[in-house]
Amino acid sequence: MRNRTLAREIALQLLYEYDASGELSQERIQSFVWARAKVTEAQEYARRLVEGVMDYSNDFDKIFEELAEHWTVARMPVVDRNILRIGTYELLCEPHVPPKVAINEAVELAKRFGSADTGRFVNAILDRVHKDRGKLMPKIDSG
Repeated sequence: MRNRTLAREIALQLLYEYDASGELSQERIQSFVWARAKVTEAQEYARRLVEGVMDYSNDFDKIFEELAEHWTVARMPVVDRNILRIGTYELLCEPHVPPKVAINEAVELAKRFGSADTGRFVNAILDRVHKDRGKLMPKIDSG
């Protein structure tokens, strides 16, 4: 498994925990990442994804409320919304990650960890995030 792919998988697992409990300490992040990734690049990227999503999750959720017709974030399965958060973080906050890669990696996570329809759902929402990026950036910059 590639380093960034592993980092995204680790981030998804930690964000699931954060979503379920409402808290996630730096010590927990560090120990979980170190136990699952032996390569520094994967460790650092997993931590960056987790911390970035935690910082912006409320902003991202507002975006999803606008883009996901007939869906509220609360109704989305925990896995789905965290895959969307990771993909959105990469699309809006990681300029060195090509949009196609961010979307494809999120869809692959969705296929591995979500339901049968999660991949299509994630693809549709992240495609809209990418297309509306110019309008969405000020929303996360201003909080």
